[in-house]
Amino acid sequence: MHCGRPIPSQPGGSYRNHCPRCLWSKHVDITPGDRAANCGGAMRPVGVDHSGKKGYLLIHRCTVCGAQDRNRLAPDDDMDAVIGVQRPL
Repeated sequence: MHCGRPIPSQPGGSYRNHCPRCLWSKHVDITPGDRAANCGGAMRPVGVDHSGKKGYLLIHRCTVCGAQDRNRLAPDDDMDAVIGVQRPL
């Protein structure tokens, strides 16, 4: 991923869509889990949102095509990195 460190499996068996340390992802989905996007660009973490049903969500924006999506935070995500994403650039 962006930081170059290996990405471990997510605890609890759910699929992982971003690095738990740098929080970057790869643009592979159009709809979550479909792996139908042909872009393949790096997805930069740009914010954090909250949903009553899903909890805290990480907002990613593709550095190639500009697509944006929201993904649940994982239990082992680096909280300092999450807090850093919430700060204005």
